[in-house]
Amino acid sequence: MGVVATLVVGSDGSTSKESRSAGVSSPEDRKAFLQRRREVDVIIVGGNTARHEPYNRTPVPLVVISRSLVNPVQGNHLALFWNCSPAKAVEKARKIFGEKILIEGGVSMINELISHKLIDQLELSVTTASGGEDKIDINELLSHFSQVSKRIDAETIFYSARN
Repeated sequence: MGVVATLVVGSDGSTSKESRSAGVSSPEDRKAFLQRRREVDVIIVGGNTARHEPYNRTPVPLVVISRSLVNPVQGNHLALFWNCSPAKAVEKARKIFGEKILIEGGVSMINELISHKLIDQLELSVTTASGGEDKIDINELLSHFSQVSKRIDAETIFYSARN
């Protein structure tokens, strides 16, 4: 499994609506997302993701990469806060928690980890939602991987990409 990045986008590449991924998610995406979380040793997110998404409970330890001293995940006794780069966080998490690392950070974190060749697998869900913010080029993101498979569940397209 290694380091897996997960991202949901709308059909127009929107990564959020009203600053949250729930606006571009679907029931099928949510089900796959929750299952993926139960199969890893640790989840890594950025501070911005932690401030906008519900991370008060996670099934495994949660590492929040942030320079801020403000705790955005009150009540999550599994949360740790590291002031370091995403690449350093992956290296440190691997030593402390194990090989199965889930990246739930935004596309800038994912792109940084791709540039360091630290993403073993990308799980990208594309839903029918549109009109959100922070749009990405889906094809450009997938172009960083040599093997891309696609499946459709209801109206959600699931891409699984590896090198």
